[in-house]
Amino acid sequence: MATTSIRLAESALDDLHGVMEWYVQQGIPDVGRRLVRDILEQIEVLADHPDSGRMVPEFGQPFLRELIRPPFRIVYRRDQEAVRVVRVWRSERLLRLP
Repeated sequence: MATTSIRLAESALDDLHGVMEWYVQQGIPDVGRRLVRDILEQIEVLADHPDSGRMVPEFGQPFLRELIRPPFRIVYRRDQEAVRVVRVWRSERLLRLP
């Protein structure tokens, strides 16, 4: 089985950094590290199963998908041969339509 390449947009990297930073500020950096590790492990699954996420309800476009890893939404763009993770947001946060 061919694997799909995975890329993280700078916005997604900033989101993950923000998660870590927030937990450091709360005095529980181990929780932040564990959450980021779990998120990255879930993203890695997309290499073999790029269509495993659901369509993002706010957009209804088949190429814009998300994985739910409570309390986070991992939003990614599914292209022919690649997955590009664009955001990692709190689950309750809705994406803004342009």
